[in-house]
Amino acid sequence: MYFKQITAEGLGCLSYLIGCPAAQMACVVDPKRDVQDYIDIARENGMQITHIFETHIHADHVSGNMELKSRTGADIYLLKDSPVDYQFKGVEEGDQFEIGNVRLEIIKTPGHTPHSISILVTDKTRSDSPWLVLTGDCLFVGDIGRPDLAGKELIDEQVANLFDSLYNKLGRLPESMEVFPAHGQGSLCGKGMSAKSNSTIGFEKSNNSILNLSKDDFVKTMSATFPERPKSFNHIIETNKIGPPLLERCPVTKDLSPLQVKGYLERGAVLLDTRDNASFGGVHIPGSINIGFAKQTANWIGMVIEPGAELIMVTADEQKYDAMCVELHRIGYDNIIGYLYGGITSWQEAGYPISQLWQISTAKLNDKLNTGNYKHFLDVRTTDEWNLFSIKEAEHYPLAELLKKAPDISKDEEIIVTCGVGYRGNIAASFLQSKGFEHVHSLAGGMKAWINAGFPIVQAQEI
Repeated sequence: MYFKQITAEGLGCLSYLIGCPAAQMACVVDPKRDVQDYIDIARENGMQITHIFETHIHADHVSGNMELKSRTGADIYLLKDSPVDYQFKGVEEGDQFEIGNVRLEIIKTPGHTPHSISILVTDKTRSDSPWLVLTGDCLFVGDIGRPDLAGKELIDEQVANLFDSLYNKLGRLPESMEVFPAHGQGSLCGKGMSAKSNSTIGFEKSNNSILNLSKDDFVKTMSATFPERPKSFNHIIETNKIGPPLLERCPVTKDLSPLQVKGYLERGAVLLDTRDNASFGGVHIPGSINIGFAKQTANWIGMVIEPGAELIMVTADEQKYDAMCVELHRIGYDNIIGYLYGGITSWQEAGYPISQLWQISTAKLNDKLNTGNYKHFLDVRTTDEWNLFSIKEAEHYPLAELLKKAPDISKDEEIIVTCGVGYRGNIAASFLQSKGFEHVHSLAGGMKAWINAGFPIVQAQEI
């Protein structure tokens, strides 16, 4: 058996290529949208991709199933009656597929979505018993799938289904069986996944606290809050139901002159500046949003920018533009017009308006706080981070809330923003600037710099 786990960094998406080189056959499970990895692996190992399996309709990333089908001719398989508009072959509990010396068996495991499956995998050259299980978004390493994505009206049914899938379906599998989920750390489809990308049934039953609850306690736990749902999720779900467009149909325009960029902005395009905090702070185009290239880039874009927006980018170079296009396509942001050729320098030389987002130092902030020479100081970290420690004078305003509703503050008053290391602070500050706030500053280096500089913090119990 050939088995390969493929990771889409940042989004925490895990997909799989499983095959039999002797039979020259392979399948892909939960493919990411950029499918060249699967094509290359199959070719290198003398296999043809014949099956594409989806464990469910994904909410956090656009599937590569249509892209892969167009490249290989493979059939797409989902649970029978899955609500999609494209052609697929329906599977049911107990269905088996032989791919050379590999056997796949379908387990129906609803709960994360109503049409979720897990897949038992057997390497017949070693044993007639299953070796591992692909659990989709039902069971993660250290966590379980969130049941709220199907909508509030289905939450009670989803929680009951999830309990049954975890405790009665997967929970009855041998403890030695290996677990390979569809997501790992970084995904918003759970709360606290481990950085480790696989586990065993036995280890999870012993160490995953959610798998050791009574049904009543499980229901209470599942009624608690879940990670913020990005703007992109509804768009991604609908895209995956319809069938994602092939990437070759996406706009291909790349380099844009300052005059072209100006024209697009006047017609309502969104300008995404992917440079680092300091570069953006020094000079940027008014109204642009700063989301730098980092592990969680795609998740934050999904929080800030509407999925249907026309996008123009300011990047350090064309290579960075191409890399960001991959991130955007993975979450269904296909309306990418291009990038500013020559970067911010070309914009300045054209004589067009510029703006700054001053990075305030820890020393200057400390002076302002000590003298009371400040108006508004916002900490945009999560509630869990805020509860660990904070700066006494700060007001907690989580970024997810700020992006939904700007603070009720006069737009000519000074606002200072901080986060963990400055990345989210710049997102928040650039967002506030785009909404017309005139005097916004971001703490350079965020709370990490503040602590390293030796300035005081207060613990949760002191607040």
